[in-house]
Amino acid sequence: MHQIDVRIEKDLYAANEAIAAENASRLREHGVLGIDLLGAIGSGKTALVERLAPLLAARGRRAGAIAGDVYGDDDYRRIAALGIPAVNANTGKECHLDAHLVDHALDALPLDEIDVLFIENVGNMVCPTDFLLGASKRVVVVSSTEGDDVVNKHPMIFRSCSIGVINKVDLAPLVGADLDRMERDMRRYNPNMQVFRTNLKTGEGTEPLLEALLA
Repeated sequence: MHQIDVRIEKDLYAANEAIAAENASRLREHGVLGIDLLGAIGSGKTALVERLAPLLAARGRRAGAIAGDVYGDDDYRRIAALGIPAVNANTGKECHLDAHLVDHALDALPLDEIDVLFIENVGNMVCPTDFLLGASKRVVVVSSTEGDDVVNKHPMIFRSCSIGVINKVDLAPLVGADLDRMERDMRRYNPNMQVFRTNLKTGEGTEPLLEALLA
């Protein structure tokens, strides 16, 4: 019979939460709004940063970003091309960012020059859920191309986020995805979740989403 050391797991989460609290305090001291972006590969997390950064600039708000990936710098290069402060955070074998990695990434950012910091997590719907990073808000992004059962298959990530984004709404008819079902499932697992539908290719739906992020 297998034995699992639950105490070690609890200690791991407790250590992460302690560092996350320090990250949160650090961001507050610099007047930075931290936003944790979660979602699968290809859901639209990087595209969301690409759309929101210029909208923030138009309002006199300065964006920055931490691009989390297991390996490579593809997302980082897209974000850096926006001309905003950005750091690439590779996790190696880990399937999620943790508060310790974010702490080091914050060291490399000019926090006094940033008003809103996007922390783009690794493309994964499971592992990032239990690891808080110190952000003020958590946003989960899904796309119609993942199938309209994607929410029902990953309930915990929706319970841990306050804002849900359904992206690629224009492709829903092509892949047979029921957007209403996706939104119902989000609210079933998190009745208080704010849900937004977007087409990040055109920018549709980004203005109301930004209002909610800044609220």
